[in-house]
Amino acid sequence: MLLPIQTFPAEVLRRTALPVASVDSKVVRLMEDMLETMYKGKGIGLAATQVGVLRRVIVADLSEDRDGKTGLFMANPEVMWRDPDETYTYEEGCLSLPGHYAKVTRPRRIRVRYLDKANKPRELEAEDLLSQCIQHEIDHLNGGLFIDHISKLKRDIILRKIDKGLKQEEGHLL
Repeated sequence: MLLPIQTFPAEVLRRTALPVASVDSKVVRLMEDMLETMYKGKGIGLAATQVGVLRRVIVADLSEDRDGKTGLFMANPEVMWRDPDETYTYEEGCLSLPGHYAKVTRPRRIRVRYLDKANKPRELEAEDLLSQCIQHEIDHLNGGLFIDHISKLKRDIILRKIDKGLKQEEGHLL
């Protein structure tokens, strides 16, 4: 089932998500719906807060197939280690800030601990784009956005464009 994606400045995007007690059938359904929603939006990752659910759940899929079989499902993801020496820069976008992009630099490699779809504890070492994606989605769970990682000047430009777009939408509604 497709879920509604919350777009900035929706208040839920700045809230901290709560831990999942266990990955039960409701959480699995949320994960599957999130993956379907992410595919529809042509994203590579999605956090539960982006669909208005304040739970620590993320999904990701960087594969070409995007058939659900390669989807990564994480509950309560927690970065245990970040590469202190190497960084990776990628032009990030976000389904909650549609049409806006900026280069963001993050640690190149991370190790993350999480619960999988079967409620089993897992650890994953990720690098480059997967590392970037997981860190981006965990930021969402903590009320953060990619624009928090760019210069004030670039952030202000994006925020002005968003504000201008919202004012134009309001004008069309009158």
